[in-house]
Amino acid sequence: MSARVNANANAKRTKERVALAVVAVVAALLVPVLAVGCKKKVSQAQCDQLVDKFATLVVKERIKDASPEMIKAEQERERSEAKNDDSFRNCTSEVSNEDFACAMATGTSEAFLKCLD
Repeated sequence: MSARVNANANAKRTKERVALAVVAVVAALLVPVLAVGCKKKVSQAQCDQLVDKFATLVVKERIKDASPEMIKAEQERERSEAKNDDSFRNCTSEVSNEDFACAMATGTSEAFLKCLD
């Protein structure tokens, strides 16, 4: 009877070890996948900054000596348009902090847009 108890105990420990090994392998595979999908996204205030930055770049490209008033007017127009734009509405769920930093560091509207692609 003692041999049977030892055999059952050994079988139980082996099953537990196999189960732990399977859990460890699954966890090791899922962590990188989940980490990629969990990049921190920007806030609404940062989305507003992106709109202002883009408007400023566009005005300065079209009118080299644009006045602060012209830039402000263009920013307001862009903000108004952005409210009806699906891309802007999804900004906080789609734009990462890395994309935001890239776009804010650009000097042209073309480079800005590439950061957000």
